[in-house]
Amino acid sequence: MRNFFLFCFLISSVSLYSQRALSMGGGGKRESDTTSTFKDDKNFKTSTFDQYRIITLQRDTTYVDTSLTIKKEYEYNYLRKDIFGLLPFSNEGQTYTTLDYGYKKYSSFPEIGFSGKHFNYMQPNDIKYYSVATPITELYFKTTMEQGQSVDALIAVNTSERFNISVAFRGLRSLGKYINQLSSTGNFRFTTSYNTLNKRYYLNFHFTGQDFLNGENGGITTLDQFEIDDPDFENRARLEVYLRDAKSFMKGKRYFFNHNFRINSKEAQNNLYLTHQFNYETKFFEYNQKTLASTIGQTRINRFGDSYIGANINDHTRYNRMYNKLGAIYENKTLGKFQFFVEDFRYNYFYNKVLILDSGTVPSKLSDEINTVGAQYEYRKNKWNGVFAYSNSISNQALSNFDAKLNYKLNEKNEFQFQYQMLNKIPDHVYNLYQSSFVNYNWANDFNNEKINNLQAIAKTQWFTASLKVTSIKDYLYFSNDATDVQQQIISPKQYDKTINYLSVNLSREFKWWKLALDNTILYQEVDQENSVLNVPKITTRNSLYFTDYFFKKALFLQTGFTLNYFTKYYMNDYNPVVTEAFVQTDRKIGDFPMVDFFINARIRQTRIFLKAEHFNTMFSSDRKYYTAPNYPYRDFMIRFGLVWNFFQ
Repeated sequence: MRNFFLFCFLISSVSLYSQRALSMGGGGKRESDTTSTFKDDKNFKTSTFDQYRIITLQRDTTYVDTSLTIKKEYEYNYLRKDIFGLLPFSNEGQTYTTLDYGYKKYSSFPEIGFSGKHFNYMQPNDIKYYSVATPITELYFKTTMEQGQSVDALIAVNTSERFNISVAFRGLRSLGKYINQLSSTGNFRFTTSYNTLNKRYYLNFHFTGQDFLNGENGGITTLDQFEIDDPDFENRARLEVYLRDAKSFMKGKRYFFNHNFRINSKEAQNNLYLTHQFNYETKFFEYNQKTLASTIGQTRINRFGDSYIGANINDHTRYNRMYNKLGAIYENKTLGKFQFFVEDFRYNYFYNKVLILDSGTVPSKLSDEINTVGAQYEYRKNKWNGVFAYSNSISNQALSNFDAKLNYKLNEKNEFQFQYQMLNKIPDHVYNLYQSSFVNYNWANDFNNEKINNLQAIAKTQWFTASLKVTSIKDYLYFSNDATDVQQQIISPKQYDKTINYLSVNLSREFKWWKLALDNTILYQEVDQENSVLNVPKITTRNSLYFTDYFFKKALFLQTGFTLNYFTKYYMNDYNPVVTEAFVQTDRKIGDFPMVDFFINARIRQTRIFLKAEHFNTMFSSDRKYYTAPNYPYRDFMIRFGLVWNFFQ
């Protein structure tokens, strides 16, 4: 990683020497204005903003945007996206507590599991492809909690109008404030996109290599030491933790391409295409713990129960998958696109041994091949945009997915979206099989598929943005704690055979007056269930009051203000580091504490500078009962800064 940082530094140095910083939106009335042009002094050519395109796998297109808005403030974080509905753990690069159940997206195919490691794991839909008139570079930097930094560097180049390559790396190292809390992660991405001169053939390819290492301290052992106002414990490294030498590690590699070919030589009213998508991915998860006993005062316990060995736990889980999707598309310019496809999904989830226990045999692997057939209809015309897809398994496994999306764009300021999904999902592998040196962390299950029905409506208007989501879940899978000792975690997977009904309403509205603005987002959630297995806060809010203005003849754009995050008390899920999964607990409610940040952001040409005093209200409060999970404190007051810098050659 150190060599890569040196490489980024050299690249930026060359860019600073060879590229001219170009102004975008200067002199405009609104900071979000992106209609300016880029001028090349050498060739006297002009490039418009729409020649710097960012393209998703679904071919939705946005443009490189160097503006500074409140949305950019929300996205300036480790995940590089708005994390409303997620509560980060105290150190950067750790896992998150999910406050918004609707934040999670489901696939009918099984995944490996270990969801705590996947918040920053970039999936195929997260990878962006580029088409740029001239080479562009983006550099992201942010300070971390202790002894480290967070960076994200991207370079995208078109060698011709039809061929683009991009290379990007996101790296993080942060020691953290508590014992055994190190985060060290890396996300490498390489993409290329190509189309032929006659535009009959299109190809998108990417490779990712990702790794995530975390010290797992299991949380603090004595909550009173954290909650009382004692100067002896202001240094958080003095607080005793359950695990002083445990760590979890996951790495993954993916080779992915998506391409299509138009059979007729020229585009016409009626067109026929062949499509193919390929995804080969490998993952490896490891949990290490050298010392088994945890010390709590004068008492020593085994946090995760008995083990087969006395020290040096080293659990490995391996996984690979290969996915192929072959389809044919008939396109009529008036009627839309009709697609028929077949899918082949193969996976291996495995360990190096078979366990024969008193409770039964735990096999060494899960391995299967799933075949589906499906159809999709897509309509895009005038103000309407709709995609309707259905797939169903033709092999032995029961699997199906019906997904309907309809979008109506009344005008540039008002848009309405509707979506219905009916999903018959195969369980993630960690629920059905896990092996460990801990006695109680070995299981082999054959759970039923989860049945999920989800209805959602979204209104994006010139006055507000609102969404309504109604979800019905049958055979819900979750983890619970089976330990009788409150100091132990012995979790296992469970399946809830009753129906869970979930409702959420999300409303956002920004009020502007003079140079002041108040941006508000409120989420209301309600769960109807006989037993408390799906727990969420009823109210989650984010409110930002900020001031914006230009200075120095509009050379500097300033944004400064306060952001308040808050959620009501509820039975927040706890976190287990052995399988990096959240599990249900109903012993302690957490919430009802404000988290106030003060920020000063500035934009100079293509450079956006960010300065934030995080959770600064703790300086004026004696209440220390703020947590991201039981035994895991939320972040204390700290000042962090950084920047996002774009170059256009």
